Amino acid sequence: MSIRDPEADHDGPSPEALLPAFRTDDVEVDDNGRLVYYGRPLVEYRRMERELWPLFREHGYEVRLDVVPDSEQDPITGVAVTTERQALVAEPRSVGIDGIPWTNIAMLAATILTTLYAGTIWYYEPVNGPLDLLAGWPFALAVLGVLGVHEFGHYALSRYHDVQASLPYFIPVPTFIGTFGAVIKMEGRIPDRKALFDIGIAGPIAGLIAAVGVAIVGLYLDPVSVPQGVLENENAIQLDIGYPLLLQFLAWATGQPLEYSDPGLVTSPVVFGAWIGFFVTFLNLLPVGQLDGGHIIRAMTGDRSETIAALVPMGLFGLAGYLYVFANVGVNAPVLWTFWGFIALGLAYVGPATPVFDEPLDRKRIALGILTFVVGALCFTPVPFELTGV
Repeated sequence: MSIRDPEADHDGPSPEALLPAFRTDDVEVDDNGRLVYYGRPLVEYRRMERELWPLFREHGYEVRLDVVPDSEQDPITGVAVTTERQALVAEPRSVGIDGIPWTNIAMLAATILTTLYAGTIWYYEPVNGPLDLLAGWPFALAVLGVLGVHEFGHYALSRYHDVQASLPYFIPVPTFIGTFGAVIKMEGRIPDRKALFDIGIAGPIAGLIAAVGVAIVGLYLDPVSVPQGVLENENAIQLDIGYPLLLQFLAWATGQPLEYSDPGLVTSPVVFGAWIGFFVTFLNLLPVGQLDGGHIIRAMTGDRSETIAALVPMGLFGLAGYLYVFANVGVNAPVLWTFWGFIALGLAYVGPATPVFDEPLDRKRIALGILTFVVGALCFTPVPFELTGV
């Protein structure tokens, strides 16, 4: 049952408190607990948001200006007439976890299974029953550990800046890596550039630290023996990995090989798990849209980030074309970068996250952002992998 009374009892700001930015005609508390302030703005939108957003946040709401349907009864005919009116829509906000996150748990459980299966494949173990999947636990732990640390970096800084965000959603996919990564859903507005920067950069930094640790552990583990039958089968699918400079540096620093002269030996799948972490970090640091790199570059450069973002799809399409025409590689890498070119094109079209208050960053954060992009570039390899065989 909705309340249609300007003087209705609710826990949001009073209509008078919204002046002089917004004039309220009436207030509705809908069945979802949202407050709808019908009326009209009296100032430019960005100014109104800067004045009203902190007020609603103090009362525990996220607010946006919207055009919503409104039903009124015609006084003569008695027929309900639906019109559209401008309104401030305020939704209750909750930074913590409400209830048991069953969707997150189910997706994590499914991703554990798919990464265990992928790991079992890379340990060249047969899968004849569910318990056989346990052979892939080091790989699964490496991949999920790096991805989980990355996403919880975002989540921790979201909580620090009092921004509403979900727990990580892991994405299970029955591929040779077992997952397409993990994401968190940002459900609240970003207060300022500092919060946007901190939340955006926390994931890549945390994920990089975790990936470096996993890589070092994996480099010291014993190599895996490739069964003779796989070596003799010309039609077996083989994965040739392109190692990024950062991983090559770690191998040099530890004195451990990434490849072996004996074709019957391959490096531990745990190293492959770290490789996935480096590759995911590079992709997330692309400075476009609402990727981590998009958040960082928007916080660092303001509206100029849209120009930078427009160059990203062109660069990816150019890389794909160069590899296809001039480089002696298969089609996997050109297809991969073409795919990500279209992803970047869509992200650039949607645009970056816009903080409520848009003051420039301090120099320390600017320097940290530049350093993070440089380290992220060391996670890049033009030909990440090549699939051979059928």
